[in-house]
Amino acid sequence: MFKDLSIDQCDLHTYTFVDVRSPSEYREMTIPGSYNIPVFDDEERAEVGTLYKQVSKEAATDRGLEIFSRKLPQIVKEFKKLEGEIVVFCWRGGMRSKAAATFLDLMGIKTFRIRGGVRAYRHWVLNELENFEIKPKAFVLNGGTGIGKTAILKELLKEGYPILDIEGLANHRGSIFGEIGLTAHNQKTFDSLLLQNLMKLQTSPFLLFEAESKRIGKLLLPDFLVEKKENAFHIFIEMPMKERIVHILEEYRLHEHHEEFVEAFRYIKRRIHSPIANQIEDELKEKNYERILELLLQYYYDPRYLHMANQYPEDQRITIKVNSIKEACERVRQLLSDKDVFVSTQYDLFS
Repeated sequence: MFKDLSIDQCDLHTYTFVDVRSPSEYREMTIPGSYNIPVFDDEERAEVGTLYKQVSKEAATDRGLEIFSRKLPQIVKEFKKLEGEIVVFCWRGGMRSKAAATFLDLMGIKTFRIRGGVRAYRHWVLNELENFEIKPKAFVLNGGTGIGKTAILKELLKEGYPILDIEGLANHRGSIFGEIGLTAHNQKTFDSLLLQNLMKLQTSPFLLFEAESKRIGKLLLPDFLVEKKENAFHIFIEMPMKERIVHILEEYRLHEHHEEFVEAFRYIKRRIHSPIANQIEDELKEKNYERILELLLQYYYDPRYLHMANQYPEDQRITIKVNSIKEACERVRQLLSDKDVFVSTQYDLFS
C-alpha cells in the first residue's frame, strides 16, 4: 500500500514528483521539476466535475473510474519510464492521486503520495518565503538598460558562480517591454522557482543577482529579497550607448514583435516629454528601431537609472566601464576574486 508524505517529509531534490492533475492545472502551478501524467485531461476533468455538481458524487466517481480504467495501461507505461522514488500528487491529495497511487502499487511500482496535494505545497512555499533569510553575502549587478546584465549572469552561471537569475525565474525582462516575445510566469510559479533556487544557494559563499524593483511585470518580489538588494554591494556597469542598442535589438528581436512593442510604448508615452514621445511614434511608423531605442534610453531609461544609482553611497558601490558584455563578464570575475576590493568592508568575501 502506498504511503502518504507531508511536504516536510518530501525531499524536493531527490524524489521524482508526478503531477496527475490535468495539463491546464499543471501549467497554472506545480512543484518545480515535476512530470505531468494526468489522470484526466482538461475535457475529462470538466465532464467529471459537471457530473459531480449537477448529478451526484457517485455518478462522478463512476465516470472517473471508467475514464481512468481505459487509460490505465498508458499511464502505467509512462510511469515505468521514470527513475527514482516516485511521489504523486493532485490538488488536495484526493481521488486522482489516490487512484494513481493505488493502481501503481498494485502494478509493483513503489509510490508515495503528498498529503494535502499541491495546495499543501503552495501553503508551504508561502510560509517558507515569509520566514526566509538569505545567508550568503549579496552582490548586485546594476547599470542602465541594455548593458546585458542578464546575459552576464547567465554566462557566469555556466561557469559555476552562485547566480540568482530573477528575470529568468519570472520569464520576464523587468521593464514595461519585458514580456515581448515571452510569456511571464504567474506569481505561484515564480514563488516556487524562487524558493527552490534560494534554498540551493544558501550554502554559497556569496550571491550575485541583478538589481530589480519590487515588481517585475505583474509579479511581486518578497520583501526580504528587496531588502537584501538595498543592503548589498552594487557593481555598476557603464557601456557605450551604441553597444547597448545592439544588445537590445539582439535580445528583443523587435522586428518580429512590432505590435507588442507599440502596445508597450503606449503605457509609458505619458511619462515622456511630448515632443520626444511624438518623435518616437513617428519613428515607430517607419520601424526605425535604432533611433527609437536611442531616444528611449536618452530621455526615459537613463534619467531614471541615474536617479536610482545616486541613492547608493560610495562605499556600497563600484563602477566599471566596458565596451562589451564579454569584457563586462571578465571585469566582474576579477572583482569577485579581488580581495583588495572588498577587504575592510562588510562585503569582504574572504572574512
